Amino acid sequence: MSLLEEQDTGNQMTTTRADAVKRYPKLGQLIAGEMKYGDGRSTMEVIDPTTGVTLGPVSMATEADADEAVDAASAGFGVWRKTSAFERSRLLRRVADRMRERAEALAELLVLELGKPWNEALGEVEVAAGMWEWAAEEGRRAYGRVIPSREGNARQLVLVEPVGPVAAFVTWNGPLVTPSRKMSGALGAGCSIVLRASEEVPACAFALGQIVYECGLPAGVLSVLSGDPVMLSNKWLESPVTRAVTFTGSTQVGKLLSQQAVAHMKRPIMELGGHAPVLAFDGIDVQTFAERAVAAKFANSGQVCFAPTRFYVQRSIYADVVDAMTAEAKKIIVGCGFDPSTRMGPLKSERRLRAVEELIADAKRCGFRVTTGGTRLDRPGFFYAPTIVADATTEAKLSNTEPFGPIAALTPFDTYDEAINLANRLPYGLGAYVHAREFETLHRATDDLEAGNVICNGWRVTYPETPFGGHKESGMLSEGGVEGLRAFQNVKYASLS
Repeated sequence: MSLLEEQDTGNQMTTTRADAVKRYPKLGQLIAGEMKYGDGRSTMEVIDPTTGVTLGPVSMATEADADEAVDAASAGFGVWRKTSAFERSRLLRRVADRMRERAEALAELLVLELGKPWNEALGEVEVAAGMWEWAAEEGRRAYGRVIPSREGNARQLVLVEPVGPVAAFVTWNGPLVTPSRKMSGALGAGCSIVLRASEEVPACAFALGQIVYECGLPAGVLSVLSGDPVMLSNKWLESPVTRAVTFTGSTQVGKLLSQQAVAHMKRPIMELGGHAPVLAFDGIDVQTFAERAVAAKFANSGQVCFAPTRFYVQRSIYADVVDAMTAEAKKIIVGCGFDPSTRMGPLKSERRLRAVEELIADAKRCGFRVTTGGTRLDRPGFFYAPTIVADATTEAKLSNTEPFGPIAALTPFDTYDEAINLANRLPYGLGAYVHAREFETLHRATDDLEAGNVICNGWRVTYPETPFGGHKESGMLSEGGVEGLRAFQNVKYASLS
């Protein structure tokens, strides 16, 4: 039975939170296309961050489940790699279409499990569907090349082939986008995939897996499990079946998985943490900058790896930017994602809430100035006020640790070189933003910033057709775009005489 069977109602909000909670699905393990329930598996409770109340249990995969999934991926790869790129493309396009048909049902799960405002949830569905659409198109273009031979009777070919079965691990802050990016990239390249969904937000990944099978995926090519990440990573990375591992999450865990992957000669594809700097130079429209900066910063309650977090503002406009961003942050309505007026939802968990509280307490001890927010909201759930911190210096934890929450820290600078040094001083290099009137400043900063994604006079970091990856300790290789498909492919040289 499909997790979304009772929820296909279009793309407008026609439900209430109470009704959505009643529809929250029973969750199992999706192994080789079959949802498996019970059978003595332990469970964890999935928590609604809006209320702090349990939505329902999710079962935890056993070692036998992990083995069965990887064995199925081995058999499924033999079928999928021989399926023509055109057939694979048609299936992936059907997935994109089906996701759009069920946009409201998927958005419901996003609001319930992560607390996103409704429009943000619908936006995530569309972005995720676009990833499947892009992979459907680009997967048909696994072009090789012919190399002119030095010998008259030889033909030298470069061929592109799928790398093999892929082990994927995703975190909780992009319940639909992150599994979609990994599934669509691997499947579009001709690989099979076993994916470990976050037990904190599992329903979206399982619903997505079921949609893929409804669209005709051969049995075994995809499995979605939730469970102990250590057990699953050990099982899948030590297996001779898997040939690559893709992970989205913290730098600390990414390093451990990369070491484990390399020990078994598996390709690591890592999208890791960030602490994105924003450079704002004089001459910009301060009000427009503030409005859009606040919208970007507090999307998904700041729980985005490339969210702008460290705002370095030229001193001549610093006070005006602080005042304007503070005023905009105060306008944000915080509440339940099913309320049409809500602009920001809760943090995901009590754990995240405590982490944000600790960062603000430390910032205050260091003399930072909180111009708005800085407090937990007195209501059920895990709500924290949108927070602007001014006069931030480098010694506080907030200046060095990714906040992953609704905090923007502002610091003045005087010269271009000072701004670049501040932006580059951390070991992270995922996203960076530059806002300036002069093209020469934008051009120089694009070259000088140590980040995989540099966004000038804008805030949108990634599209399905663009590569997304970090530099330094923020990752290895890219997801998305042509580069994302290439990460799941091998190059083979062949000489025919």
